[in-house]
Amino acid sequence: MGALHEGHMALVEEARRHAAHVVVSIFVNPRQFGANEDLDSYPRREAKDAQMLQAAGVDLLWAPGVEVMYPAGYATNISLSGLTEGLDGAARPGHFDGVATVVTKLFNQVQPDVALFGEKDYQQLAVIRRMVQDLDLPVEIIGVPTQRAEDGLALSSRNAYLSEEERREALALPRALGEAARQMEKGMAVEAALAKAIATLAAHGFDPIDYVSLCDAATLEPMRVLDRPARLLGAAKLGRTRLIDNIPVNPAAE
Repeated sequence: MGALHEGHMALVEEARRHAAHVVVSIFVNPRQFGANEDLDSYPRREAKDAQMLQAAGVDLLWAPGVEVMYPAGYATNISLSGLTEGLDGAARPGHFDGVATVVTKLFNQVQPDVALFGEKDYQQLAVIRRMVQDLDLPVEIIGVPTQRAEDGLALSSRNAYLSEEERREALALPRALGEAARQMEKGMAVEAALAKAIATLAAHGFDPIDYVSLCDAATLEPMRVLDRPARLLGAAKLGRTRLIDNIPVNPAAE
């Protein structure tokens, strides 16, 4: 959705390993924002984004307007069940309908052979993989690991909203998830580790805390016991900025 940073540029770099030509789409999609979310204030830096992509050797920037994506009379929506019902799907009703619809349209417009998405939006990545499989779309989906600042905060366009003090407090999110993951891998009960992480976030000013959840890495079904590859996901608001993050968690090898 623009406001590009090094996380996005890592997608461009990885794309070069898979294809001869790289296309980047930029579209701030109104259908994936809720009524009280930050559509109007979402950072937009079209000229700077274009310069960054040109410097990186991107072959084509596809940046359609709203009237191109959703012309008068537009009436179609793509909706998934299961994967979209928890986590961000519960916290942001309708969000993943907007994601699935716009990504399908962008795929049809650009006709890529391969499409790359960051693992920071892990549920989004899972939803897109499911949608591509279910609709027989001829696109290979590749996830790219979360890119982080030197201090560990996941890179995000919304980080620009954070004040200096909030930016320091924001580190509690990756640190709380990392500590919970280590404790669960050492044998701490899942519920106890999650409760400790939530308490840590609250102590650092996060409010509301939408979720801190351990889920199956493939299906995103909630897990009460760490007995298979999992993903620990968290989302919470710090001031006016909603932050998300996730890390892999694996059971101890037997």
